[in-house]
Amino acid sequence: MGEMMKAVVYKGNGIVSLEDRPIPVILEETDAIVRVTRASICSSDLHIKHGAVPRARENIILGHEFVGEIAEVGSRVKHFYVGDRVSVNVETFCGECFFCKQGFVNNCIHGGWKLGCCIDGGQAEYARIPMADQGLTQIPQGVSDEEALFNGDILATGYWAAAIGELKPADTIAVIGAGPTGLCTLMSIRLYSPARVIVIDTSNERLALAKQQGLADFCFNPSEVNVEEEIFMLTDGRGADRVFEVAGGENTFQLAWKLTRPNAVVVVVALYEKEQTLPLHQMYGKNLVFKTGGVDANRCEDIMKMVQAKKIDTSCLITHRAPLNDVIKGYDIFENKLEGCIKWVITPFEH
Repeated sequence: MGEMMKAVVYKGNGIVSLEDRPIPVILEETDAIVRVTRASICSSDLHIKHGAVPRARENIILGHEFVGEIAEVGSRVKHFYVGDRVSVNVETFCGECFFCKQGFVNNCIHGGWKLGCCIDGGQAEYARIPMADQGLTQIPQGVSDEEALFNGDILATGYWAAAIGELKPADTIAVIGAGPTGLCTLMSIRLYSPARVIVIDTSNERLALAKQQGLADFCFNPSEVNVEEEIFMLTDGRGADRVFEVAGGENTFQLAWKLTRPNAVVVVVALYEKEQTLPLHQMYGKNLVFKTGGVDANRCEDIMKMVQAKKIDTSCLITHRAPLNDVIKGYDIFENKLEGCIKWVITPFEH
């Protein structure tokens, strides 16, 4: 390895840039250094760019969704070796604290969401992974880097959301948002074989993709139909048994609880850029359960097995692919949803 590499850096005030940065080194005995082979631009990167993640630090290398090959390991890394192909977990966690032992790795007292937020991430040629034994997942033979790319972030998020949704086979499920995380949530919900799945989005292109991939039975665009009326007609006036709010739009939180039948569950997956109002006086008597928060990405090995078994296929998400050289163009296309972009995959820098 040389001494310098290319990396995407958050400069503050809505600015990201491609810069030269030192190649990371082992700082703790539990670290690993990963040579990044694939990364992606995520909506959370956009939240950081626009100042919606207060703990994000300026001059941090962005990127928390990536895979690669281990280039170096610390002396206390037990389960991974130089040359291993790995996907990287969005969460940094110790596995030993109170929260980790409960499975709540997002609230690990030594970690949480760090990569690409509080410490340097993976939109670069190399990345340092703290607590590597917990933060990496082996990519098995027969699974490509791109097939494993979303394992540690958006697919982990969708899988976690479905798991906490208390899904039952006869349920009618509504998912608000057919972006990358919404589509991964739909993929994960399908594993539970619910009776009906409804997806709601303002993009007819994305609704068509969900339908084409067999992820939804009904697709509604709120700019074209009254979604509340449509869902209440489908459910004999009750409302959906479970609603997953994955859009994070201006009014999508309010839509979520309104679509839900009494005594049901609303799973809030979205990260909002503005405060949301919980109008308890309006929902009094609906007796709803709200489940919210950042993903507890503690099932990455299980997810990788599902990918290996072809039970989950995220290839439909990848609409754009280009080297790190073109990443600033990628941010523009991804953020503005140009050219039908769903996921922009970053391949290695071309020297």
